[in-house]
Amino acid sequence: MRRKIVAGNWKMNLSFQEAEELINDLIDVLEEESPEAEVIICPPFPFMELATDYMEEGLFKVGAQNISPFDAGAYTGEVSASMLKSMDLTHCIIGHSERRKYFNEDDKMLTAKVNQAMAHKLIPIFCVGESLPEREAGKHLEVVRRQVRHGLFHLDTDEFAKVVIAYEPVWAIGTGMTATPEQAKDMHAYIRTLITERYGNEVAQATMILYGGSCNSENATEIFAQEGVDGGLIGGASLKVDEFISICKQASV
Repeated sequence: MRRKIVAGNWKMNLSFQEAEELINDLIDVLEEESPEAEVIICPPFPFMELATDYMEEGLFKVGAQNISPFDAGAYTGEVSASMLKSMDLTHCIIGHSERRKYFNEDDKMLTAKVNQAMAHKLIPIFCVGESLPEREAGKHLEVVRRQVRHGLFHLDTDEFAKVVIAYEPVWAIGTGMTATPEQAKDMHAYIRTLITERYGNEVAQATMILYGGSCNSENATEIFAQEGVDGGLIGGASLKVDEFISICKQASV
């Protein structure tokens, strides 16, 4: 059985002091509760060293929210995969809908980012998902198929086996709307079918596919109970210790 993952995406929130307090509170509760799910936190870049210092406790792993498509050089403001790896990060979110929308990240750029992550042994948490108009037009499968194929299917089998996929219906991110458990189950099953067609059933069954999109302590149990849902990519709820820990515990059932 695949061990579930709960990844907290802090996005662009908190001061340094607030981040330190959140991590300390998180450690205290994780030590007490010891959820079975693998816990990953993805703070903003300025808090990375703070987070990795505490990572030595062994209670969580640390990922980045973004990564440069370039290896090194004159790219002002960028943060490379090699920099992140040198700080002992383990994961990196790639292709989040907010990056696609606000920063115009296209398939070509995301492919380059995935390649950078792979080259430096970072695990991509690769995000896919459709907008509300695309869902209402019945194009959601087509959209997700294109995103998965263009972003990941150039990898060989060994590389792909390291990838985590996060299905995040764009219309459910920060809106309070959530995909129904059936919608989540159906899309996760569809993604696994695509993987089977490309890499075979064994790889498909081993691939971790998370749900993201207004997942919280009230709906996590029902969503995580769906066949093929391997945990969650959590946004706003990851900034509240009690809420986040509740989600982690529900993923451990």
